[in-house]
Amino acid sequence: MIEFPERHSMLSIFLRRYCSNKQAILGAVIVGLLILLALCAPLLTHYDPVYDQDYSAILASPGGVHIFGTDDLGRDTFTRLVFGSRLTAAAAILPVAFAFCVGVPIGLYSGYKGGFIDQWIITRIVDALQAFPSMVLALALAAMLGGGFMNAMLAIGIGFLPAFIRITRAQVIQIKNLEYVQAARSIGCSDLRIAVVHILPNVMPTLLVQITLAMASAIISEAGLSYIGLGASPEQPSWGSMLRTAQSYLGTQPWVAFFPGLSISIVVLGFNLMGDGLRRALDPKIKD
Repeated sequence: MIEFPERHSMLSIFLRRYCSNKQAILGAVIVGLLILLALCAPLLTHYDPVYDQDYSAILASPGGVHIFGTDDLGRDTFTRLVFGSRLTAAAAILPVAFAFCVGVPIGLYSGYKGGFIDQWIITRIVDALQAFPSMVLALALAAMLGGGFMNAMLAIGIGFLPAFIRITRAQVIQIKNLEYVQAARSIGCSDLRIAVVHILPNVMPTLLVQITLAMASAIISEAGLSYIGLGASPEQPSWGSMLRTAQSYLGTQPWVAFFPGLSISIVVLGFNLMGDGLRRALDPKIKD
């Protein structure tokens, strides 16, 4: 009886390569904890992040019933951090989802079709947008749209569009003339089917890495916009707005800024570690 070598699926190979990277596992754990905090926030504290104000414990130091202390209105810092994880998770997902849903189809069309629209319209618009750093572009757009969390998400998402369009376009240009694509074209597959069924799945590994790295940038951008008053409103438990409130007390009550600042740093580190782990696991040129 002939024994064939065991065939590992692409998923099992990916999981093996990813799980062999301890830093990638740490990143996934941090991101998982963020999601868990966002989902279970009401179960972790009995305080309300906005309306429970203890005026007898304003700027209380960590300890006792307020394990992370309180802010300038006597609100529990731990509660605001836990509920702020919901806004942080939304800040990671919403702008990137917008940039992906808008940028990837444009990049697919531009890279696959080419021609005048690609070279003189899409590419030039992308070049113009990339002339500004994404944070500066998001700042300008948020100022134009007005304050508010959702306007900030839209501004950040528009700032991410050029990167998603360029990455998708570059990958499609490399793939569209490969033999399996030509074979699909020769049997009469439509351009839409070729782009979506045959090309897009092979672009996704690169896009997955970009998604995780963009999520880290989105969290920093949201915190920055909230800090200067163009993101979440002061009463919303956003980590960025918490830092804005804490700036007046850095010299006397540093813990007010320490915990939201630490939370932002840890979550951004988690997304970056996960993105690097995905890149290593999905790139066949990198050996285990």
